[in-house]
Amino acid sequence: MTGPRPEAVALAARHAGQAHPARNIGEACRTALRGAYSVGLTLAADAALAQRVSLCAAGPLAARGESLQINLGEGPCVQALKQRAPVLTEDLDDPAATCQWPVYAQQARAHRIRAAFALPVLTGVGPGQQAGLILTLYRDRPGPICEADLHTAQIHADAAELLLLTAPVPREDDLTHAWLLPTDAVVHQAIGVISYRHRLTTGQALALLRAHAHTENSDLTTLAHAIVHERLTLPDLPDAGPEDS
Repeated sequence: MTGPRPEAVALAARHAGQAHPARNIGEACRTALRGAYSVGLTLAADAALAQRVSLCAAGPLAARGESLQINLGEGPCVQALKQRAPVLTEDLDDPAATCQWPVYAQQARAHRIRAAFALPVLTGVGPGQQAGLILTLYRDRPGPICEADLHTAQIHADAAELLLLTAPVPREDDLTHAWLLPTDAVVHQAIGVISYRHRLTTGQALALLRAHAHTENSDLTTLAHAIVHERLTLPDLPDAGPEDS
């Protein structure tokens, strides 16, 4: 296995020790791409269940592009996680390209996202490779991404991975770690609350949270805030009961 590109090592070194490494890398990537894309960084907490947290949302399209994927549990990041390969969708109006995430594509278009390019950072060797960090570029017009922009984005994704590997490892209950956006921290707090109250796994708690957000036509973060800070209790769903012991 080859090591990280020298450009990525140098870029990571420039941002090492800063207070908000993910945000800074995302902003640096957007600047390097001349502002032509919005940039999101996503960390997969569980590749099998495609549970993710957004680490960075730089630019006018990224915050909504990232939150839609977390709310819906589908999108280019999920596909990139599953196939452990880049997902380069140059036109969200193309049903053949978005067949694995049609709801996301429809809602993303409603928020002016017309193209999305998800680049996973793979770790491990051969079939054992896993994608943990994904950098996604969002654009307000359709069309392919050029090789130079793709290379630049991959360098920044690799640099973000290097920074993440060298960051202090937080405790499981440390949900305010600098790599997490505050909005995603409250979602993870809510998952923990639901898991405890309903005796569910974290995967089942996330499914319950998403189901109620969809039913109530609510944003996931808004619902999570009500659960954590306003003591809102969700009713059980028939298919979200506890696992057999």
